[in-house]
Formats: sequence, C-alpha cells, structure tokens
Amino acid sequence: MCGIVGYTGPRQAAALLLEGLKRLEYRGYDSAGLALVHDGRIEVHKAAGKISVLEQELGTTLPPGHTGIAHTRWATHGAPNTANAHPHTDCGGTLALIHNGIIENAAVLHTALAQRGHVFRSETDTEVLAHLIEEVLAKGGAFVEAVAGGLNQVEGTYGIAVVSTREPDTIVAARKGSPLLVAIGSGENFVASDASAVLAHTRSVVYLDDGEIAVVRPGEYRILDLGTVEKEKAVTRVDWDLATIERGGHAHFMLKEILEQPESLRNTLRGRLLEEEGTARLGGLNVTDEQLLQVNRIVFTACGTSWHAALIGEYMMEELARIPSEVEYASEFRYRNPIVDDRTLVVGISQSGETADTLAALREAKRRGARTLGLVNVVGSTIAREVDGGIYLHAGPEIGVASTKAFTSQIAALAVLTLKMGRLRALSILQGREVVRALAKLPDLVERVLAKAPEVERIAERMMRAGNVLYLGRGYNFPVALEGALKLKEISYIHAEGYPAAEMKHGPIALIDDLMPVVFIAPKDAVYQKVVSNIEEVKARGGRVMAVVTEGDSGVARLADHKIAVPETLDLLTPVLTVLPLQLLAYYIAVRRGCNVDQPRNLAKSVTVE
Repeated sequence: MCGIVGYTGPRQAAALLLEGLKRLEYRGYDSAGLALVHDGRIEVHKAAGKISVLEQELGTTLPPGHTGIAHTRWATHGAPNTANAHPHTDCGGTLALIHNGIIENAAVLHTALAQRGHVFRSETDTEVLAHLIEEVLAKGGAFVEAVAGGLNQVEGTYGIAVVSTREPDTIVAARKGSPLLVAIGSGENFVASDASAVLAHTRSVVYLDDGEIAVVRPGEYRILDLGTVEKEKAVTRVDWDLATIERGGHAHFMLKEILEQPESLRNTLRGRLLEEEGTARLGGLNVTDEQLLQVNRIVFTACGTSWHAALIGEYMMEELARIPSEVEYASEFRYRNPIVDDRTLVVGISQSGETADTLAALREAKRRGARTLGLVNVVGSTIAREVDGGIYLHAGPEIGVASTKAFTSQIAALAVLTLKMGRLRALSILQGREVVRALAKLPDLVERVLAKAPEVERIAERMMRAGNVLYLGRGYNFPVALEGALKLKEISYIHAEGYPAAEMKHGPIALIDDLMPVVFIAPKDAVYQKVVSNIEEVKARGGRVMAVVTEGDSGVARLADHKIAVPETLDLLTPVLTVLPLQLLAYYIAVRRGCNVDQPRNLAKSVTVE
C-alpha cells in the first residue's frame, strides 16, 4: 500500500523523486521521506504527514544527488510519525531502505539483532531488514548479495528499494507480494510501485515477479532471482498517458472519475458485444467453450467495493447462466479449507490487480486444481499475470481512493462474462440479443444520470449533518445499498449501513427516527412492490427517505422526501445506474463536511498487505 520510487541517472534525483511521490500519494499518506547518495554519504529527509509537509521542510533548494529512493507510507508497524517514516538506515548510515509490506518475523529478528549490538531508531518492522543487510555487507558481501542475504532471513511480504554508499549509482530492488517495476529511460532508470510515478519520463517498464531482484544503474539493469542468478524479462509498454492521471480541471480525482464513467464503460464493452449472435467475445479468457461447459460452480472472491460487484455477478450468473455461484471475502477464503476442484471456476476481482488477499485466494484456488480468472483494471498487474485468463476492465487509471468507475466497469464486465456463460447454456439467442442491446445503451444512460448531479448536490446539503444513514435495497440493488453505505463511510466519515430492505424489520428499524435519513434503491424491477412496502414502514415511523427510482415512477415519488430518477434498463444492469447518485451523494456530502475526498483518513488505494 505504500508508494516506492527510485531514480539513478544524470539528473538531480530529489525533484524527480518528489514528483513521483505525488503521483503515488494515493497509495499512502501518513508520512514521506527520501534518501540521496551524494559525495560518499547518504542524506535522509523525512516528515510525518502528507508529501507537501516533506516538500516544505526541504525548501526551495533541494539536496543534491543523482541516485535516490523515496517513499510515501501507509502505516502498519509503528505510529505515523517522523521516526517511523521511511527510508530507514543501518547503524552506520551507509545504506538506506524503503519497504512496502509486512515482515512477519520482525520481532524475533529485532531481538537477535539488538543482542548483537544493533541500534534501532524506529518501531517499524522494516528497520530489521536494513540491519540484516548491514551484517552481510560487513562480512564483505557484494551489495546485491547482501540484499539477497537479508531477504532470505525474513518471512512475510515486501517490495523494497535499497541504496548504499558501496555502489553510489546503484539501486537494488526486490519484491515478494508487493508490486514493483523497473522503468527504463535513456541513460537513466527508475524503480516504482506502479507506472504512474514515472510515466512523465518513460513508458517502458519491466514488472518484477515474486522472488526477483533488480539491480538498477543509469545505463543498465539486471533481473536476478534470490540466488542472484540472472533472468530474462520482457519489457512492457504502458499504453495510457499522463493526462489520464491528472485532475483535468476537476476539484478532485473522485469527481473526475465519477464523470468519466460513460467513457470507461464504453472502453470496457468495446469490441466485446456480438449482437447478431447474442453473445460476447472474450479473447482473454484463455478457456475454450468446451472447458467453460465443464464448469459446474463459480466462486467469486474479492475485497471491499470489488466484493460488492462480485455479489451482483453472483446474482447475474445464477439467473442467466444457471450456474451455482457464491461470493467469498478473499481474506476469509484463503484461510479456510475451501472446497474447489477442477470443475470450479474461481474469479478474482481487483481494480489494482495487486490486492494481497485476492491474489492469495487465487493462488490457493489454483493449488487445489481450480481454473482461475481475473477481472482487473491494471495491465501487467500480478493477478493479471498469474491467473489462467481474465477480463481487463480498460476503465483507465483510478486515482481516487474510493473506487467509482472501476465498480461500474466491473459490473459491466461481469455482465459480459455472464452473457458468454449463459449463451453456452440455457440463454436463448433472443435473450442474449436483449442483454447485448441493453449493455450497448448503458454509457448513454449513465450520461443522463450524471447530468442530474446538481439535484444530488441539493440533497447532499440536506443530509450532510446526519450522524447515521441507512441504505436499503433488494435483489440486484442490495449490493448497491452496501456500496452506497461504504462510499459514505469512506469519504465523509458518517456511519452508514447497507441492508437488504426486508431485513430492516429484523433489527435496524429500531434506529429509525426523524433524524436518520434512509436511502432506498427502488427502481421498477421484479421486487419493486416489496420495496414500496418497506418505504411505507419507514415513513410510518417518521423516517426521512431519499429514493433512487425509475424515471416516470410516481409510486415511490409520493412517499420519498427526496428522489433521483434513473432511466429504465434490464434488472441485472440497474446497479450501474442506481449507484451513480449514491457516488455523487457521498462526494458532495464529504466536500461540504470539509473532508479530504481523494485521501480519506486511514485508507489507501491498493491494499497490498494483509
């Protein structure tokens, strides 16, 4: 979850490192720091708080050095203060190290190192690795061998970058469970957690796999295994440009990404819909139709917003394809004794493609013989490389910590997968064509809903002082209730809960009074009348209702205090439309409460640690 960037080359490193950190700040913003190698010594600067605090402390005259590493932290071990900020150094200050991940045996290593005379300056697990490397160097080991020797003693996950006065123009980087890449320039090279940090300078990257080390110098790079045996790695070209990771005049990335959803959906669907055949083309599945017909059970596994999308996928797959499906929290699936076999299809959903729990769940499923697919947004991500096949979302970079456009693209991708699976089974060509036509219309319908943003903004003005909000939906829109509540919690810090509307009577109804807003997702779908009854129950108890309804609906309109209407579509696609007002509602409430929308407290974009 932390952000890593490193540079070695002819230019002064500090400005480049700060630029990279700013592009990585969505990965963590508890503290930040950098280390520069200059004139035979390592100079470390770090500060608690956001990168702007570090920048202010550095001042206008940046420290010199042509090789350096920098880090923005999401705290795991140790409070988010200056002492615990990265980089961390050895006893003599001859090497500096930055780290994303968790060293699970840090306590044992710390005790042993302290007994051998090492002095620790932080509460972090990371610092033990700096001292382990120091010991190997003290015995005469080469720089890269010392890093490998230190890593061979640790248990857990890591993405690291290390500099040393021994080799002042060299960065040694390594990964196990935390993403890392080498970016190749002209007479200069970079390391980074993801390509956004270096996209202004190069589009050519090499993605490290687990157990690999990179030795990076200005004019060359080498990829090794932990035994320091050299390996050949393919160079990948990043196909998105810098403009896609800029705010483009919008106040926040979140608002920009909400408004990008018509285009992100078009990109997800482009080239995949076959109207005449009433089915979908999914070349990335790497699975034949015969193999798909062998599948007798589907397990969706994900975390957070992606888990909500997975619930919608479960409903779709059972209704249209008639395949028994279930949804698992990835963090639970990996530690259970799950029942999967060679006829089970396990689908991992992750915007970043790096979510630690989802990746581990997929690895466990593969180990047990299941076929695995990934629904990811980041090309070249670890999940994309390790699954048997999958579907890229092509939603474009998502920088806002609270996911928006990735969620709707996930739903669209799940609908396309369901269409493919359904047409191989019970779904008729006429039904298939109906789904294809409805999917093709979605981006235009989304534009119509987003045009109602001013209406949502006015409702947000009325709800911004609420202490609690209840979100209720049924069928395909129960997961939308969960997602709407999550968005509000994430960025406005208002307590919110999502429930199936019928479950309200089994406890939550006790909370309802005239101070507690209740948000109903109530389109005219198969369970519409049931939801109307639930709204009547809330109104009978003095509750204030905000409802998302279908255009032209007068039934809910007469009951709701506030309403936002969305166009009509197939039941299974309504979540793409009904979630949009809830995204906007959370955004406008958070802005009015003075919250940092793009960097909500305690969160980070890509959860690469347990």
